[in-house]
Amino acid sequence: PAKKKDIRDYNDADMARLLEQWEKDDDIEEGDLPEHKRPPAPIDFSKIDPGKPESILKLTKKGKTLMMFVTVSGNPTEKETEEITSLWQGSLFNANYDVQRFIVGSNRAIFMLRDGGYAWEIKDFLINQERCADVTLEGQVYPGKGAEESEKVKNKTKPEKAKKKKDGDKKSNSIKEDNRATKQREDL
Repeated sequence: PAKKKDIRDYNDADMARLLEQWEKDDDIEEGDLPEHKRPPAPIDFSKIDPGKPESILKLTKKGKTLMMFVTVSGNPTEKETEEITSLWQGSLFNANYDVQRFIVGSNRAIFMLRDGGYAWEIKDFLINQERCADVTLEGQVYPGKGAEESEKVKNKTKPEKAKKKKDGDKKSNSIKEDNRATKQREDL
C-alpha cells in the first residue's frame, strides 16, 4: 500500500506521476495527439502516378506539417518582403489554405503548412506571382515568374551543395600543393 502524502507536500515528481495516472485512463482523440504520435494516413497506391514523383510526395505529406522557402525577386527590404508575402498569405487564406509565414531574411520567407498535401497547389500559386523568384519545396527549387532567366534554367535538387563540394575539393587540393616543402628543399 502506498503511503498517503499530504497534497501540500507533493514535489514536481509526485505531480508528474499523478498526471500520468490521470492521462493513462483518458481517451485522447487522434487529432489532439502530437503529430509524431499520430498514426500515418493510409496511402492509396492506385492514385500514385509512377511518372510523377510529386504524386508520391503529396500522399506521404498529407496531414503533416511542411515548410517551404520563398524568395522575393528584386532587391527588397525586409519590410517590402513582409508586405509582399503578407499579400500572398492573405490570398492563400481566402482560398482556405492554412499557412503561417515567417520572414527569415531581407528577401526570404518560410511558409509553414499544417497539411503538406496542399503544398504543391500552394507552390503553383506562388511561382505564378510576379515578385516570386523561387520556391524551395522538399529540396527541389522551382523558379517563379520573378526569377531571372539564368535562374529559370536551373531546376535542380539543392544545386548549392554540389557546387560547394566541388569548390571545396579544388581548394583542398591547391592548399595541399601549396603547403609542400619539397620544392623549396630542392631549390636549396
